[in-house]
Amino acid sequence: MRRRRKKKGGHESVELNLAAMLDMAFQLLTFFILTFKPAPIEGQINLKLPPPQPVTNVNSGQQAGSDQQNNSAVKGLNSLVISIFSNPGGKIATMAIGEGTVLGLTALENRLKAVLGPDSGASFDQVIIQVGSRLKYDELMKVVDVCTRQTLANGEKLSKLSFVELPEDG
Repeated sequence: MRRRRKKKGGHESVELNLAAMLDMAFQLLTFFILTFKPAPIEGQINLKLPPPQPVTNVNSGQQAGSDQQNNSAVKGLNSLVISIFSNPGGKIATMAIGEGTVLGLTALENRLKAVLGPDSGASFDQVIIQVGSRLKYDELMKVVDVCTRQTLANGEKLSKLSFVELPEDG
């Protein structure tokens, strides 16, 4: 029986077919890229609002409603309350200053000028913005922008803004 002689190196070299492996790698990469679906609310940010401040300063000697000359819903308050209600899509549905409804940002700006201006006779320490929990951040910032453009009766810019989250069904 004849034995085969091995080559001088003692073993044969093994060649890998890299073309097939590269094809497989690119097919897997393409599959994962085409089937990747990011979550739709991946960029959603939860806001942590500061704790609420008292809405009014109550004079201890005066009973509520005793001033017959005050026919303004917001006159006499040291805090002006703006309520923002959102629709299910997170956009502004309605707004209110005190008890009066305001339609749109332009109407809000005009009403704030009338309430905060020198002719109003009212002085406010701060503005409290009550925000619906579903309101999107960019919609809230539009209202904040309108508020910060306002000038108070003493000539100062409105700078004290507080935020309160409205209940889910509010």
